[in-house]
Amino acid sequence: MYSRDLPPRVSTGVTGLDAILGGGLASGCVYLVEGSPGTGKTTLALQFLRAGAARNEVGLYITLSETAPELRTVVASHGWTLDGIELYELIGELRLAPDEKQSVLLPSEIELGETIKRVVEIVETLNPVRVVFDSLSEMRLLADEPLRYRRQILALKHFFSQRQCTVLLLDDKTTHEGDAQLHSIAHGVISLSQNEQEFGIERRRLRVVKMRGISYQGGSHDFRLTTGGLHVYPRLVAANHHRDFASAPNGTGSAELDTLLGGGLFPGTNTLLTGPSGIGKTTTAVSCMLAALAAGIPSSYFLFDEGVATLIERSRQLGMNLHPHLDSGLLELVQIDPAEMSPGEFAARTVSAVQQHKSRFVVIDSLNAYIQAMPGQAFLLLHVHELLTYLNQQGVVTLVLLGQHGLLGEIRTDVDLSYLSDVIVTFRFFEVAGRVRSAVSCVKSRVAPHERTIREFQLVGAQGVHISETLYDVEGILGELPSCRSDTPLPKRPLTGAASQAGP
Repeated sequence: MYSRDLPPRVSTGVTGLDAILGGGLASGCVYLVEGSPGTGKTTLALQFLRAGAARNEVGLYITLSETAPELRTVVASHGWTLDGIELYELIGELRLAPDEKQSVLLPSEIELGETIKRVVEIVETLNPVRVVFDSLSEMRLLADEPLRYRRQILALKHFFSQRQCTVLLLDDKTTHEGDAQLHSIAHGVISLSQNEQEFGIERRRLRVVKMRGISYQGGSHDFRLTTGGLHVYPRLVAANHHRDFASAPNGTGSAELDTLLGGGLFPGTNTLLTGPSGIGKTTTAVSCMLAALAAGIPSSYFLFDEGVATLIERSRQLGMNLHPHLDSGLLELVQIDPAEMSPGEFAARTVSAVQQHKSRFVVIDSLNAYIQAMPGQAFLLLHVHELLTYLNQQGVVTLVLLGQHGLLGEIRTDVDLSYLSDVIVTFRFFEVAGRVRSAVSCVKSRVAPHERTIREFQLVGAQGVHISETLYDVEGILGELPSCRSDTPLPKRPLTGAASQAGP
C-alpha cells in the first residue's frame, strides 16, 4: 500500500495508546472497544472525544446504557468538562408520560429500527467528526436475533463510513464473550481487562486484538485508570531501542573492587549483587553510584524495600552524602510500591529515567520485591530480560540487587537470574576465630577478565565500603562450611571510627 493511500491518523487522547497504534487510529473507520464493566471503556471513549474537541472537532456521545447525569458524574470525577462534545441520551427519549406507572421503557421494548433512525437523524444534524456509541449490549437486546443484529451494525458502519466519522462502539461483553461478528465487522478491536490480585490494586491490561491497515504493537500492555483518565504503558520491546555509547569502564570508588571486577563497571552491562540480607549490597550499590555521580553521570535509584529517607540517613552515617546530588538534580531516588505499581508501569518509569532524566547509572533495589509484582516466574524472566536488554542498549550501567534466603549455611534465591546477568558479584557471611565476617567475590563477567579470588568485605564506620586483600587462609566460603587452612586464626582487622556496620 502506498503512503498516499493511507488515511490520516487521529489521536485517541490516551497516553501511551497512540504509541501502541503507531500514531493513532485511522480516521473515518469504526472501532470496537470491548471489556467487562469497570475496565475503563467509558473513560477511554471520553478521552477520545476530548482529544477531538481540543482540535475543534465536533464530538458526539450516544448512550443507550448510561443516563446523562451518570456520564456527567464520570466527567466531573476526572476534572473534565463536556465542552465541544454533544451528549445524546437515547434512553432519555424513551420516557413515558408522567401519569404512567413505569417512568422508563426497557431497551428490549423499543423497536431497533426506530433506534437506528434516531441515531442517523442526530448524526446528520450535528455532522460530528468523532462518535461514541455506548453500548452494543442494548443493541443486541433490541435485535432479538443475531442476523438482524449483524445487519443493523453493518448498516451503521456503512452510514458512518460515508460521513467520514471515526467511531468507537463500546461493548461490555455481558451477553457474548468475544463476539466474533463484531470483530469481523469492526476496522479494529481494542480489548480492556482487569485481573484481581490477592493483595494490592487490580492489574489492568489493554490489548489490540486487530487493526486493519495499521502496524501496531501486539501483546498485553499494562494501564492505570486514575483521576485524569487512562494511562497506558506500552510493552517494552528492547529491539526497538538502541544508541551508540562509549565502552570505557566507570570506576566503583574502590580500587580493590575495580580489580575484582576486571576494571570497573562497563556501560551497557548489568551487574547482579547477590547475598543475604544485611551484608552490604545496598551500601555497595550506593558507593558505586556515588563514584558515578562524582564523574557527573546522571543516576536513578529505584527503591522497593526501604524508604528514601532511610536510605539517605543510613548512607550519611557511612560517610556517603546524597544531598548535594539530589539538590543538583543529578540523582533521583524513586520509591516503588510493588503492590500498587504494575510491571509495565515500572518499565515505563525506568524508560523515563533514561530518556527524560538522562540517567546512565541505574540501581534496582531489590529484585525480591519486584518479583512479588509479577504474576508468575516465567513472566518475570521475560520482563526482566527486556528491561535489562533495554538498559544495556542505552549504554546504562545497571546494578540489580537480589537478596538470598538464609544468613549462614545454605543460601537460596527466589529466582535464577544468572543467565540474564553480565556480571555477578556474590557476598557471603563466614565465621572464623569467633567473629562473623563478610566476603565478596566476582563469580562471572562477560565483559572483562575478572579476578577469581575471594576478598574480605567490611563496612567501616564513616569510611563506607572497605575491601581487603585475598583470603588465602580460609576456604569453603562459597560453600556451607568455611574453614581455616592453618592453625593461626585470621588477624583481627582494626576498625577506624565507629564499629563495623552492615546494611541490606
